[in-house]
Amino acid sequence: MNLLHSFRALRPRTAALAEQVACVPYDVVSAAEARTMLADNPASFLRVVRPDATLPPGTDEHADAVYEAGAANLIAMVTTGELVPDDQPGLYAYRLAWRGRAMTGIFGCVSVEDYDAGRIVRHELTRPDKEDDRTRHLLAQMAHAEPVMLAFRDEARVAEALDAVQQTPPLYAFKAAAAGVPGETVEHTLWRFDEAAGAALLNAFAAVPQVYVADGHHRCKAASRAFHALDGQNAEAARFPAVLFPVGSMRILPYHRIVTDVPEAFEADVRTRLVATDDASPQPVRPGDVSVYLGDGRWLGIVLPETDASDVAARLDVARLAEFVLAPILGIEDARTDRRLEFVGGIRGTDELERRVDALRAEGHAAVAFAMYPTAMADLLAVSDAGELMPPKSTWFEPKLRSGLLVHPF
Repeated sequence: MNLLHSFRALRPRTAALAEQVACVPYDVVSAAEARTMLADNPASFLRVVRPDATLPPGTDEHADAVYEAGAANLIAMVTTGELVPDDQPGLYAYRLAWRGRAMTGIFGCVSVEDYDAGRIVRHELTRPDKEDDRTRHLLAQMAHAEPVMLAFRDEARVAEALDAVQQTPPLYAFKAAAAGVPGETVEHTLWRFDEAAGAALLNAFAAVPQVYVADGHHRCKAASRAFHALDGQNAEAARFPAVLFPVGSMRILPYHRIVTDVPEAFEADVRTRLVATDDASPQPVRPGDVSVYLGDGRWLGIVLPETDASDVAARLDVARLAEFVLAPILGIEDARTDRRLEFVGGIRGTDELERRVDALRAEGHAAVAFAMYPTAMADLLAVSDAGELMPPKSTWFEPKLRSGLLVHPF
């Protein structure tokens, strides 16, 4: 059974319009931030994926009017000709280039059946409230507005097909601001495979036995729920869009931690329990090392002990930090629910940790930050293959896919 499928996309009418329409994913901006972006660029697809930003400030993001606005805004983009349907189903290549690195994936569809059967392997629990929200958006719009990010183990014939299509003229090519990094841009390029090349790619991808969710667990689950909510009678809803990247091209950034309230004896307790060094580099240089920001420019380096736990996920740095620091020293037993624990994506850098901790301390909070070494793709695959779950906020994938380039109506 082939995990990859072509689809008939709605997409921006021209290359120039694509640059205006393409936007960051719904979950990396607040409604207020999206409202500002829309004021600067009314063509942005944020009006579909963050429709609350098109309504009066203070509107509940789960109000019926929000879902209705997203659907109406999508219909309007089709009616005005901003988005036009392809003549026939197809497959695409999507390349993102940033900081001297490029990653190219296949933009196609995957199936709810494969997700439900576990051939699209997940590593994270989903929250029912976020599932509900995403499902309501899908059913209101009758479209998958944003792709998920999947990974597959490198396959030589697939790589050859991706290399070949990149020698042809692209559909779209533009630069867009990197989310959360002022002054930096990401190059986005999209190609469409012709009919023969697409058939060859499908043939090559048949050798891939399973794929892994990298980013978009809630969108995957919502796609499944939407299909079943339609009683399994909508053939297009049985598939949802994804960009599938070879593992070798992907990079995970660290996911840092901030604790907003620590006991007075925290530093002394850490030095007693763990190997610690003063004047550490803000960014750890090897697995097992963590840099702890104590405030006032002070960085403490610690080495995490090895765990006695047998499961694969327990050996990850974020799990060992929880086992040897967060739980025994800070009393944080559940990283998903403890309100003292905050998370900062690695895209923002360790300067952001210093800024936030210093600001919290100035307000009277005894805060510290933990700068983590990034999780390896091999670890993510190992946890997924073992049928285990990653600890919360273990991976930050960058650069982010843009939304609005290819929409999958059903």
